[in-house]
Amino acid sequence: MPLLGALVNAGAVIVGGLIGLLIRALGKKIGNQPQKTAAMPGRFQDIVMKGVGLCVAYIGITGIIKGQNALIAILSIVVGGLIGELCRLENGINKIGQAIEKRFGSKDGTVSVTQGFVTASLLFCVGAMTIVGSLNSGIQGDHTMQYTKALLDGISAVIFASSLGYGVLFSALAVLAIQGGITLLAGVIAPYLSEVVIAEMTCVGSLMIVAIGLNMLGLTKIKVMNLVPAMLPPLLLCRFM
Repeated sequence: MPLLGALVNAGAVIVGGLIGLLIRALGKKIGNQPQKTAAMPGRFQDIVMKGVGLCVAYIGITGIIKGQNALIAILSIVVGGLIGELCRLENGINKIGQAIEKRFGSKDGTVSVTQGFVTASLLFCVGAMTIVGSLNSGIQGDHTMQYTKALLDGISAVIFASSLGYGVLFSALAVLAIQGGITLLAGVIAPYLSEVVIAEMTCVGSLMIVAIGLNMLGLTKIKVMNLVPAMLPPLLLCRFM
């Protein structure tokens, strides 16, 4: 079953997210907060969000160092950002988040469904483990790396859902779509994904994760979703640089 690894990973995100939401609900009950306010008193909510933001930035920084050619990262971000801005990807993902909010309720506390969805989706779908694990599943039928990633993502989902709300649950759809897509196309794209290409893609993706962390810290308002196409240029640039 080629998609088993992707399904397990998506399931782990859902389970972890539900546990995180339970923790969030308990915080609301203990804090004796009204139903439509944050799960924790304001000062606690703020410090938790800032702490998670720092951790997200740390995750991004550890991935950036895997890059070997800064020029590839720069060109990828520039080209990808222009494409994303032209296609208005940020607006598109915001509309998805708003549709989810309209269907399942209003904003959960001070954090929108969109922020939880976008933040978790990028964190869970960007990185070498996503690419290599999906290729191993598709080509060799080996899901070991995806099982490992599922454990890590499940734990992360607990933390993010407790602070970012139920939007994190919907990131499981992105995990299934991205990992499942790479798995099904493994035989076609594998020849183009050398170790160098994967390293540069991881570096570019990690730059976006740092941007998410900065946004969570309130330092910037970067439209991270518009930078997502930057993951693709390394496929071509690594052949000439």
